Amino acid sequence: MTTLGPVQLVTFGFGPDATFEGRVLEELATLERSGQIRVLDVLFLRKTTDGDVETLDYRSEGTGETLAALLGLGPGPAEAAGAQESVLAGADGSGARQFGFTPDDLKTLSEELLPGTAAGFLLLEHLWAKKLLEAVRETGGRPLAEGFLTAEALAPVEAELRAVMGSTGGPADPR
Repeated sequence: MTTLGPVQLVTFGFGPDATFEGRVLEELATLERSGQIRVLDVLFLRKTTDGDVETLDYRSEGTGETLAALLGLGPGPAEAAGAQESVLAGADGSGARQFGFTPDDLKTLSEELLPGTAAGFLLLEHLWAKKLLEAVRETGGRPLAEGFLTAEALAPVEAELRAVMGSTGGPADPR
C-alpha cells in the first residue's frame, strides 16, 4: 500500500459576486505540476436563492464524489467510502479521531451556506511533506493538530514574522 503524505481539506467561501473564471483551478494545476500537492478531490457547491444546494461541475466525471459522500450529498462509489475511512482514521490506525474535520463538520459547512453564495471543498495531499510525515511516524511521533492561521491570529506577531522572513538563515537561524 502506498503511504499518503499529509491530507488536508481546505474549504473556501465565495460571495454572490464571485467570478469563476478558472483562476483557482489554474493555480491548483500549477501546484500539482510542480510536485508540491496532489489534488485528491474538488467539489464546488452553490446555494441557490431558493435555498437548494447544487454542485457545480467543472472537470470530469467522478470529480467531487469523495467529497460529496463526506458531505452526505450522495453515496459515492464504494472505493471512495473505503478511502474516506483510511484518510479520516487516526494516525495510529485505531480509527480514533485525533483532530480535523469530521463528516458532520463538513455537512454543517455546506448547510450553512447563505443563499447566493458558494463554497469550494479541496481535498489535497501535501507531497512536499510526505517524507517529513514518514520521519515523524518512524520515530514514534504522530500529528496532533494542524491548521492555517488567519491574518487576525498572526497580527500580534506580524513584526516578528517579518523579521524571520527577512533573515537569510531561515527558520533554524539562531539569531
